Amino acid sequence: MRIFFAGAARTVTGSQHLLEFDGKRLLLDCGLYQGRRQESNERNRNFPYDPRGVDAMVLSHAHIDHAGNVPSLVKQGFRGNIFCTPATRDLCSVMLR
Repeated sequence: MRIFFAGAARTVTGSQHLLEFDGKRLLLDCGLYQGRRQESNERNRNFPYDPRGVDAMVLSHAHIDHAGNVPSLVKQGFRGNIFCTPATRDLCSVMLR
């Protein structure tokens, strides 16, 4: 197993952790990075991995810094399943519009 810390490493925002195991790629959270405008824009638009290569995602909860960048991930080609609790699903359906 390999873990790639794509966000919320040495900071508290933009949570994204990519786990690779048995030839699969699982993304834990896909949060918006919040900080200086130019840095935030760059981090939120450009993923350090190919979204098309992610097989599935787990959302831990519906805070913007954990789920806020899901629309960009989908726009850039992610087509896998997203696993979360019913409450997270309900909150994200409102928050991510």
